[in-house]
Amino acid sequence: MPIAVGAQAPDFTLKSKTAEGLVDIKLSDNFGKKQTVLLFFPLAYTSVCTAELCDTTAGLGDYEKLGANVIAISVDSPFAQEAWAAANKIKLTIVSDLNKEVTKAYGVLFPNLAGIGDTSARAAFVIGRNGVVKYAEQTATPKDLPNFDAIKLALAK
Repeated sequence: MPIAVGAQAPDFTLKSKTAEGLVDIKLSDNFGKKQTVLLFFPLAYTSVCTAELCDTTAGLGDYEKLGANVIAISVDSPFAQEAWAAANKIKLTIVSDLNKEVTKAYGVLFPNLAGIGDTSARAAFVIGRNGVVKYAEQTATPKDLPNFDAIKLALAK
């Protein structure tokens, strides 16, 4: 079960692979400055995850207008994430939770996906500038997408 609305968001520092190399992305760097949308997704190179992040990339301007930074999180390695993002023109910040610590902290571990192992569930969180969770959703199945209208409504409040 995902962490509750009103809870303090668990802070994290995770790796992202960029053209400059591996960089640290820290959630609390946004506190006091921007809201944050966290999109947990099961695995790179899968059809639903690719569609979700490509669609989110296409609408990135909408999130920026609402004063939000979007961070996508999966249990893939940062190297696989970088290759997948480049191949699909995904422009989001994608971070690696290879050890599944952040996935567990947010309560969105999906056990034994398709018999291959534990991954992140498909989930979305809106974190306010104060670091408090304003919206939390875990989809019923990995094939279901989050309610992006509800995410944008939470950002607008």
